[in-house]
Amino acid sequence: MTDEDRSIPKGRVRRTAQVGSVIGGQGARYAGTRAANVARSKERAAEQIDKRHLEAAERMVDTLGTMKGAAMKIGQLASFIDTDFLPEEYRDLYQDKLAGLRTSAPPMSWRQVKTVLEEEWDEPVEELFEDFEHEAAAAASIGQVHRATLPDGRAVAVKIQYPGVAEALRADMQNATMIMRLAKAIAPGLDAKAAAAELKERVLEELDYEYEAQNQRAFARGYRGHPFIYVPDVITRLSRGRVLVSEWVEGVGFDQVKQLPQADRDRFAEIVFRFCFGSLYHLQHFNADAHPGNYLLMDDGKVAFLDFGMTKHVDKEQLELEVAALQAVFDANPERLRVALHDLGFLNNPKKVDAEKLMAHVIAIGGWYMEDREVTVDSQLVMESISAVSDPRSEFFDVLRRENVPANELMGRRMEVGVLAVLGQLNATRNWYAIGREWWFAENPATELGREERAYFESRGERRVRGFSARVS
Repeated sequence: MTDEDRSIPKGRVRRTAQVGSVIGGQGARYAGTRAANVARSKERAAEQIDKRHLEAAERMVDTLGTMKGAAMKIGQLASFIDTDFLPEEYRDLYQDKLAGLRTSAPPMSWRQVKTVLEEEWDEPVEELFEDFEHEAAAAASIGQVHRATLPDGRAVAVKIQYPGVAEALRADMQNATMIMRLAKAIAPGLDAKAAAAELKERVLEELDYEYEAQNQRAFARGYRGHPFIYVPDVITRLSRGRVLVSEWVEGVGFDQVKQLPQADRDRFAEIVFRFCFGSLYHLQHFNADAHPGNYLLMDDGKVAFLDFGMTKHVDKEQLELEVAALQAVFDANPERLRVALHDLGFLNNPKKVDAEKLMAHVIAIGGWYMEDREVTVDSQLVMESISAVSDPRSEFFDVLRRENVPANELMGRRMEVGVLAVLGQLNATRNWYAIGREWWFAENPATELGREERAYFESRGERRVRGFSARVS
């Protein structure tokens, strides 16, 4: 494939047409196959339909992978979140194919990549590194990663932004249809205008690798020496606006983790849960991009967390309001919950919302971590939770029509849905509620990992108080 063939389509009209084609353009082909199946045997007809879906999945991966940007993000989300984006009876097939978009999308050529490096660095690549692999180790929606070795022998990951992806992503963010497809996958049932504005801001931040480096350094400091969470250090002197250099991490990817014994999958899932949700309370900062391509299981049992392009800070007041809403659920107090959700911005006119129905709706969405029992997160639970906020046929539709997802909560909902989907892929079991109470109410650790983590934060001079960490004076 030539560099021209590999180039990212940048124009809004062209990208809109390609997304429409890959997502909604298979109807005529299916119709033709179904018509031909009239004259075929049952077995032959089923074989042809299966073949058509396989071809569609492969075309979807190829097109979205070449487009990069927000279009590819839709495919990444669909690879592990069960949504109406994929035909139910073929969801496993599509998700298996789309999983490749998380780490091995079609890469840019070395010549294109080197052009970016030469524009970002004053010195030639050969003088900065002892070795630099030309083949990409991983390729994602905005950039690809190459392994390299510094003159002092350290192995590093060099993430290089695709040439032209900035123009492509900005074109996607000007495309209302594209934004809302992506937003619906992140948080169904949201305020479209406010969500689009927030989504634009967060997604476009991903283009600034210096900003990502700043985020990654903050998380690396926050978890340095942690017993089971690892964030690789940034090589600041080599990082630029379109190049991010950080420590190389060896580990097992998510597809291999899924093949481990259930006890190991449960442990991995608890670590993901503790990092994604716990960062809110330990750091008041969280990584909103909770997809499994960002996780590696290391040989020492730690889980490495990668890619900090989409993070968000949360202020103390918002955390306290969220804990108040949770307390209302735990106390079975619908009226107090209604007030708390109004304070958070989820309800514009709380008097028009039935408090009992609202309580039931909240539990339908988040009951997996709001009930004091061991819960196994499986695909059915994931679908039920997502349906409670997106399906117009839901028993909660009247509540849905009066609810809103405030812009400052959008990334939190993205993270929550992503974590739930990851746990569902692992069929993970834990008392998620008991773990959460460690953060919400400073209660004693619920698991062995919790005891290790409590000791770690206390050794750093932090004490647990309701809803957030505080430095011991």
